Amino acid sequence: MKRIVYSILSLLAVLPSWGGQQERVRHTMRRATQYMMEVASYKGGFVWSYLPDYSRQWGELEAWRTMVWLQSPSTPDVGQLLLDAYHATGDKYYYDCACQVAHCIIRGQLPCGGWNYMFDYVSEENTKRWYATIGHQAWRLEEFQHYYGNATFDDEATSHSAEFLLRIYLEERDSAFLAPLQRAISFFLESQYADGGWPQRYPLMYDHPFRGKADYSSFVTINDDVMPQNIDFLLQCYTSLGMEELREPILKAMHCLRSLQQPEPLSGWADQYSAAPDNINIRYPAHARSYEPAAVNTGTTTAMIQLMLKFFRQTGDKSFLAGIPQAIRFIESQQLPSEWITKLGRRPLNEGEILVPRFIDIVTNKPLYVHRKGSNVVNGEYYTDSIPEGTIAHYSSFFTANPSALRKALQEAQALDTNQLRAHSPLKKADHSGPLDYYYNQSNGPARYPYRPDVEQIISSLDNQGRWMTVFRQISNPYKPIPADMPTQSDDRRYSQSMVGDEYDTSPFENHHVKGISTRTYIWNMVALINSIR
Repeated sequence: MKRIVYSILSLLAVLPSWGGQQERVRHTMRRATQYMMEVASYKGGFVWSYLPDYSRQWGELEAWRTMVWLQSPSTPDVGQLLLDAYHATGDKYYYDCACQVAHCIIRGQLPCGGWNYMFDYVSEENTKRWYATIGHQAWRLEEFQHYYGNATFDDEATSHSAEFLLRIYLEERDSAFLAPLQRAISFFLESQYADGGWPQRYPLMYDHPFRGKADYSSFVTINDDVMPQNIDFLLQCYTSLGMEELREPILKAMHCLRSLQQPEPLSGWADQYSAAPDNINIRYPAHARSYEPAAVNTGTTTAMIQLMLKFFRQTGDKSFLAGIPQAIRFIESQQLPSEWITKLGRRPLNEGEILVPRFIDIVTNKPLYVHRKGSNVVNGEYYTDSIPEGTIAHYSSFFTANPSALRKALQEAQALDTNQLRAHSPLKKADHSGPLDYYYNQSNGPARYPYRPDVEQIISSLDNQGRWMTVFRQISNPYKPIPADMPTQSDDRRYSQSMVGDEYDTSPFENHHVKGISTRTYIWNMVALINSIR
């Protein structure tokens, strides 16, 4: 009894200080959000980072002040965070801010129902000028060197925007968000191929053949989670809105991904697939950017194994497990000699891990290693060969796999009761609708935002303007037109393993000396503060 009384008294003693920290947390959250919404954002939209005087700002590339970025971590992520803050605090200010973000995202929604990587509030002509200057000269970011004018599933630009509209609509069932959400859902369905796959961009366009190869934007795409994220969004709509008509497109997409596994000996998955000339339902591994050859990708194969396990748990369908043993054997067959770890300057491997080449040629069944020469978009060139040394730094030619862990996960899945899985499947008949996770960052945050700083440190590091000043991860060279007399060929090897080329290259590169305002840091810190008061 004395122990119980002592425990209660001890708890009562700390309650005032705990309550005081709660108030400080709420105050910090509010000040930081006011700064981000009223100063950093442009009409409710965000990019990735800003200099303190807003003379320069960046998304994946340098952005203009009137631009809104939709690739993470940016506008949709801030919207999701604001809803989390609303749930944690009950302060309607955060919901109102989230609505402002939603209206901004709707402003950038294209007539087709999807989104591009970014948009400019001024005009589409401004966006085109950006593509013709900063975008065009980003040597290693070839996806920005051509303006299509359509929507992209790449880097989750469309899926994350649509996902946020779904969540904010479900919050209050505000009709202002229903029509844009319905347009987005229709876009996902309209853009899906008959076999269940999705292209990288839609409406389909073929106007950018590059360096002698076909425009890849119509290819069925796994890379950067295009198909997995599209499936996930439709599944969220199915379970939260009770849209029974989405069940078939979801299952069709799941089985399409399963069917894209290649036969032995390369029984893995590629990043993208082109259709056979005489049969659109036959898919072959295909190229994308200059440093993404037509190949089976060991990293993508590992991700697809994990996805097949997830599909099995969601459906109870054992066909999703059928190809996994062959895929694991394929990965193991690519193991590189242990002495290469030191030779290539790789980190020591953990137990069960092996080092493998990333790309395996579908014709020769041999590794492809990616290199580059030159200095910018005019004279730069990417190429593949059989030499593992001196590969490019911004897109690794290697992957660290753990076949033992994959095999264990498969064994655990095989032991599950399929009847129970089917009974609890999110894809059983959608006879009612229900809410999404109350906290977006509860299910999505830890993987995306692993930062867990001390709460007191977060509070004390907010400056008197309401900013968390951060050393940037990356900056870029200011745009500078390439001279007309620049040679179109070069054997320059100075930039073969750097993130950026010469002064004309607008690609981002690492920099640890410039400080400013980071949307990512704001999100990370807010997630930690929200978790401390939930």
